[in-house]
Amino acid sequence: MAIRERMSGNEAMAVAMKQINPDVVAAFPITPSTEVPQYFSTFVADGVVDTEFVAVESEHSAMSACVGAQAAGGRAMTATSANGLALMWEVLYIAACSRLPVVMACVNRTLSGPLNIHNDHSDSMGARDSGWIQIYSENNQEAYDNMLMANRIGEHPDVMLPVMVCQDGFITSHAIENIELVEDEKVKEFVGDYNPDHYLLNKENPIAVGPLDHFTHCFEHKRQQAQAMMNAKKVILEVSEEFAKMTGRKYGLFEEYKTDDAEVVIVVLNSTAGTAKYVVDQYRAQGKKVGLIKPRVFRPFPVDEIVAALSKFKAIAVMDKADSFNAAGGPLFTEITSAMYAKGVFGPKVINYIFGLGGRDVKSTDIEVVYNKLIEIASTGKVDTVYNYLGVRE
Repeated sequence: MAIRERMSGNEAMAVAMKQINPDVVAAFPITPSTEVPQYFSTFVADGVVDTEFVAVESEHSAMSACVGAQAAGGRAMTATSANGLALMWEVLYIAACSRLPVVMACVNRTLSGPLNIHNDHSDSMGARDSGWIQIYSENNQEAYDNMLMANRIGEHPDVMLPVMVCQDGFITSHAIENIELVEDEKVKEFVGDYNPDHYLLNKENPIAVGPLDHFTHCFEHKRQQAQAMMNAKKVILEVSEEFAKMTGRKYGLFEEYKTDDAEVVIVVLNSTAGTAKYVVDQYRAQGKKVGLIKPRVFRPFPVDEIVAALSKFKAIAVMDKADSFNAAGGPLFTEITSAMYAKGVFGPKVINYIFGLGGRDVKSTDIEVVYNKLIEIASTGKVDTVYNYLGVRE
């Protein structure tokens, strides 16, 4: 029987970590992810887990400690947000290229500057090409479930990459919601033990981790890293299917909401998808054929699957809670339009909205503006501007 509980997204992530019982958790506090290691430290203090908790002096040190622990053959986890993630930047790349499946709870927050503690996706989107698998969570339940699946995905022998599980700072991280927990013994069986083939403390097969890698081998190692990310898509689906058998909760690479006969759709990540679903329901009651696609997996990017899903619509709005400052569009938009172009899908009209930067509220009326524009585009076939801002004072 599933355990019914009420908890915040941060506590849900910490409980998942407790049930996994990693060898090492290294973390430095930063809003709004501070509660994750704070909750976990109480589990350590109470003897509920036998994890070595390392209270470091910075986020750079936190990721360095995780890299060291993982390289030594342990299972390591951490949590951070925004500037903390930025301070880890150098070591993010080292973890990925060293093929160390560290798991991170990334509680999305605006990346300075200007200084801001509220939610957008500029932190994780800035790290999108660091070589980490990225999984996004609409609500507390998804944050918990994705954390339970993260180790299985990253530690698969065909993958061996670090995994970042993202949720929206404050919006879900601090909001209390009903949640269903998996029993401890089932989690232990599902996640299993971490038994890497190669690790520093294996005296029978000594190795070096992080050595100088000249042009003689660096390119080949990067190619292997890229292949591992390609392999991850299949593994994510396999792990998600096994998780569904255990819990009844089904996850794919993305979620389609009322898209069967839809003519226009919004594509959006994380908690804003919940607001958009509310508007979809309202518009459906009025007979308007609208739908939603919510990506769950951003790295690896599911090119074939998402293009196939989007190809049937007349008009699409991709909503980005981060700006790429490239004068062309946000990161999710440019990924999707690039994928569609590469696959020869030119039918749908695709526009971009940058929204919610610095924690700007996104209301149902804002989502209505987007759907109304899509309905107009679907009717006329004309697009005025592709690169748009929503809810900003111009």
